[in-house]
Amino acid sequence: MPKHVCVIGAGPSGITAAWNLLDQGLQVTVFDDGHEVGGNWVYSDSEGHSSVFETTHIISSRTLSQYEDFPMPENYPDYPSHKHLAAYFQDYARHFNLYPHIHFNTLVSSCQLKEDGRWMVKTTNRTGGNGAVEEVHVFDALAVCNGHHWLPRMPQYPGHFDGEFIHSHAVKRFSHFRDKRVLVIGGGNSACDVAVESSRVASSVDMSWRRGYWIVPKFIMGKPADVFSHKLDWLPRWLWKKITHLSLKIRNGSNSLYGLPEPEGPIGSHHPTINEDLFYNIRHGKIKPRPDIEKLDGHTVFFTDGSSADYDIVVACTGYIISHPFFDNSFIDYREGEVPLWLKMIHPDIGNLYFIGLFQPLGCIWPGSELQSRIMAREIAGKWKRPANIRQLIREELAHPDFHQVNTPRHTITVDYHRFRNRLLNQLKNSK
Repeated sequence: MPKHVCVIGAGPSGITAAWNLLDQGLQVTVFDDGHEVGGNWVYSDSEGHSSVFETTHIISSRTLSQYEDFPMPENYPDYPSHKHLAAYFQDYARHFNLYPHIHFNTLVSSCQLKEDGRWMVKTTNRTGGNGAVEEVHVFDALAVCNGHHWLPRMPQYPGHFDGEFIHSHAVKRFSHFRDKRVLVIGGGNSACDVAVESSRVASSVDMSWRRGYWIVPKFIMGKPADVFSHKLDWLPRWLWKKITHLSLKIRNGSNSLYGLPEPEGPIGSHHPTINEDLFYNIRHGKIKPRPDIEKLDGHTVFFTDGSSADYDIVVACTGYIISHPFFDNSFIDYREGEVPLWLKMIHPDIGNLYFIGLFQPLGCIWPGSELQSRIMAREIAGKWKRPANIRQLIREELAHPDFHQVNTPRHTITVDYHRFRNRLLNQLKNSK
C-alpha cells in the first residue's frame, strides 16, 4: 500500500507537489479552501477570497516562471496576466489528472502529529447541501502549500483615520478609487501597482515611503529584466551588483529626481520593485511622493517632514504575515523572525512534514516549488535520503543567506532564484 500524503493548498505550489507525489506512485489528497486550481491567481472581487488585482500581470518573465514539466504556451506574452496564469495552472492540473485528487471548498482546520508518527488532519467541507461537514483524516506525510500572501500585515500609527483604511489584500477593482483622494503606503510591487492603477481614476494619489526602494523596469535592452540579469549571473556577486546598479542608474537616474528617497543598501538588500510606470506617473504629476507617516487625525494624515494632506482612502501595501493556522502556535510558529527549515522546506525534527513554496525568490516561486516537490516525493518514496546533520545545515543556511537584506519581517524567507534552484538540483542529483 503506497504512503498517503496530504497536500494543503491547490495553488501553484500545491499542484506541483501533488503531481510529483503521484509521479512517484504515492497516494495523494489535496485540500483547498477555494473552488478552483490556482490560488491567488484565480481572480475574484470578493474580499473573502485572496486574489490578485483585476489588472495584475506577473512580475517575472514567462521563460523563468514555468514548470519544467509543463512549459507555458509559446503564444503567452513576456509577462502573462492573471488570466493567462490561472488558465496555465488549470491546464497543468488537467494534463496531470490532478482534479480527482483535489477536495475544493475544504478548509484544513487542524493538523496534529499522532503518537504513531502519522498526521491527523481535520477539515471542514462546505460543498454539501446540508451545511459544513467536519471530517477527520489520517495521513503518512504532510505537504504544507498554503502560501504566504494571504494574511495582511497592517501598520499602526498614532491617532485615528475616519476614512477607509484598507490593506492591498482588499483591493480588487480600481473603480473603487474613482474621484477619491488616495494615499498608498509602501514601495513594493503591490504598492506601485495600486498607486499607478488608482491614479487613472482617482482625483489624487499620494505615495508614502518609509525607506528607499530599488525600482527595476520590466525590460532592459529589449529583454525581460530577469532574463537580462540571468545572463550576468555567472559574474562574482560584487560585480553583478555593480553592473546591475549602473544599468538601473542609466535607465532611471536617481530616486531623488522623482522626489523619492534613495535605497538604503545595494541591490539585493531588499526585494526590488518591478514596475515600468511609477516614475512616469510621478513625473506626469499623477502620483505625489510623501515621506513616512507621523500620525493620523480624522481624514488628515501628518507626515514626518511636517506636511499634511486629507484623504478618503489609505491603502496599506505593507506585506503579509506567514501563517499556518492549522498548527498550534506552540508546535510551529513562523510569524516572526527566522524560518528554521533546510532548503526552506525540511523541518529539523519532523521527518514527514514538508513546506513547499515557503520562500520568496528574487524571481518566481513555483519553479523552485517544483524542485522542492521532487525532493519531497523522492524521499517519501525511498529514493532520496536527507543528511543526518539537518540542524547544522539550517544554521549555516540562516547564517549565509543569498542576500544580506534589511531586517524586516518581509525579508525572512528571501532566496536568489538561480542559486536556490542550483541547491535544489544538487540534492536531486543524489536521488535514485
